[in-house]
Order: sequence, then C-alpha cells, then structure tokens
Amino acid sequence: MAGRRGAVLSIESTSVQDYVKAIYAFTEWQGDAVTATHLATRLSVANSSVTGMVAKLVDLGLADHRKYGPIGLTPSGRALALAMVRRHRLIETFLVTALGYGWDEVHDEAELLEHTVSDAFVERLDAKLGHPRRDPHGDPIPAADGTVLYPRAYRLDRLDDGHAGRLVRVSDDDPEVLRFLDRSGISLDDDLQLTRRRAGSQLELRHGTAASSRDLAVDPAVAGALWIESTVPHQDCAIDAGAS
Repeated sequence: MAGRRGAVLSIESTSVQDYVKAIYAFTEWQGDAVTATHLATRLSVANSSVTGMVAKLVDLGLADHRKYGPIGLTPSGRALALAMVRRHRLIETFLVTALGYGWDEVHDEAELLEHTVSDAFVERLDAKLGHPRRDPHGDPIPAADGTVLYPRAYRLDRLDDGHAGRLVRVSDDDPEVLRFLDRSGISLDDDLQLTRRRAGSQLELRHGTAASSRDLAVDPAVAGALWIESTVPHQDCAIDAGAS
C-alpha cells in the first residue's frame, strides 16, 4: 500500500505522484525554491514525513535534494509531474463542462480521480473535450508530450495602480475566492483594472469595458489570486520594472 512504512514505492504510488505534482505546482507560477516546510504546508503533513518522502523521491531518480537545500525535480520527475497535472486539469475541465460542477468544487474530486484512470482514458477525455488548452481556473493543460504554453500573465496585487488587462488565471488554492468571484460576476477573460489601493489593505478594481464597467473593492487574498494578461504597459508600468 502506498505510503505504508516499509513499503516499496514506485512511480505508480499515489504518494509519489502527489509529491512530484506538489513540487511542480509550487514553482509553476513563481520562482521561489521549494523547501520541506512548503511541501508540508501544501500537503498537510509533518515536516518529518516530507523529509522521508523526498529521500525516497531522490532514490527513485525523481528529485534532487541536498540536506537543508531546496527540493527540485529531475527530468524524470518533471515528466511524471506534468503527466499528473495533465490528468488533473483535464478531469477538472470535464467535471465543469460535462457534469455541471462549479469551479470551486472540482479540485478535490480531481485529486481522487487522477490516480484511478488509465492513460488511454486520459487521451480519450482530451479528445472528447476538444483538446482544451486550459482548465476552468485558467491553468494551462500540458500536452501529451509535456509541452506547456503559459500566458504572459502577472499577479494583480503586484501591479501598479492604473494597470489593466484580461483575467487569464485564478488560483484555486482557496475555494472561497472562487465563490466570491462567482457572486461578483467575474469570470476568466473579463477585463479588469487595478484603479487604486485603498487606505488599509483593500484594492479597488474596475470590472468590464469602458461602456459597461463597475468598481468593486477586494481583499489582498482575492487580488493575489488573480492573474492578468497585459501586453500594453503604461507610463512607469510595474511590468517594465520586472513584476511577475
């Protein structure tokens, strides 16, 4: 049984698949190094459990790690992670488009299903869905060969006042953020502009086009989950200063 003390783990182990996917996911949209503490928090396990599992990943040739150093994936580990991410995001897409799930409901379901379906099922699912390029949250779906195409996107809370663009990704880490966006009528591909930062911590956004826009205030947790694609920097734009 995967994860049992003394068990021999392989790339077919659910625990192995979850760990390589978590390592990949942590660095997918930002460049900070992965540590055991990061993985423990993300996977809701003890640091000691992470230490033992990472050592097993190294033995399997899936991870690189030296004591007290960052944790990285080898080419084999990255390939396995991308295969699992592909499964996960295709399943999420199917749950939303075919079964009527909300985008705030699909993550946990996909976490369970991704370990149970075959490679053949995944490829048929991809074809049935029309080979989608992104999942319901805007995360890119890796191709079967591991190719991933990312939009030129920036986290909204790291941009300067006045910056505008198209919403292309919403982090699914917090389902409450997704529900707030639903209640606010905000969806992928909508136009958003960061108009100003209010006194305190809230940010004021303009949602929609000039002809039919409205203003709303959001908390930092919401703004930090929104990723904007913009190719038209304005004067003194934060993008030019290296925002990402």
